[in-house]
Amino acid sequence: MDEDARIFEAQRQRLTAICYRMLGERAAAEDTVQDAWIKWAQADKQAISNPAAWLTKVATRLAVDALRSARARRETYVGPWLPEPLLATDDHPVEDNFILAQECGLALLWAMERLDASERAAIILREAFDADYSEIADVLQKSEAACRQMVSRARKRVQSSGPRFDVPHAQITDLMGRFFAAASAQDFDAIKALLSPGAVAISDGGANTRAARRPLIGPAEIAQVVLALLSKYGDQERWQLEPCQANGAPALISRINGRVDSIITVMPGAENTIAWLYTMRAPEKLRGMN
Repeated sequence: MDEDARIFEAQRQRLTAICYRMLGERAAAEDTVQDAWIKWAQADKQAISNPAAWLTKVATRLAVDALRSARARRETYVGPWLPEPLLATDDHPVEDNFILAQECGLALLWAMERLDASERAAIILREAFDADYSEIADVLQKSEAACRQMVSRARKRVQSSGPRFDVPHAQITDLMGRFFAAASAQDFDAIKALLSPGAVAISDGGANTRAARRPLIGPAEIAQVVLALLSKYGDQERWQLEPCQANGAPALISRINGRVDSIITVMPGAENTIAWLYTMRAPEKLRGMN
């Protein structure tokens, strides 16, 4: 491996984490990092005093451009768009390049969809990678004062999204267990009691898999749909749940007739109730699980 490649490979995991957090899609993150490699290979290395900072700037700017293009495509996406989970099971460990990216929770990625591309880049660089405001200003070609305002504004918008993000894994596991126990018992009132008043349930099936075409809002609507689905797939020989990790947090794999049908996880709100329920059914985002 030559020196240029060695320097780039030393930064690959960090660049992949930045791009995944920006884009919420594994393949898009990998493509963006590859584009950064091309620019690095073509660059005048004598003019680059800090390769790590240079690569961060290039990859982030490429990710900002890619996110703007992705947002246009997502406007025509069938049903809600959710970030792609990074799954970990005994049989399917997370790839090395995505280990850092796995530390970004699915609920947080979803909440950051409310931000524009520059706001998202600013808060990711500041909160996740502890970048100085001078570095963020250089990346985004804005003043340090403007970047401080962007990070503050982005933080407030993310925090007002509903779910809590700094939650013990045991709490998530407990809530999921009680929720699906109530669902298996067909206990409508118990399901409702486990959901926050403003709870949101979002399912992403893409264009080719059935899923709710809009977010479900509130305990009653979510409970009705969950019980309707269980009445269809509730036969224990056909429908099974098993634990996994999605982006480093507890989640469940739902199997129907032995095949992976969906990935499910929750995030708490206030009073130890579920504020956000994520169900990924899009086959292209569950690749390699069957």
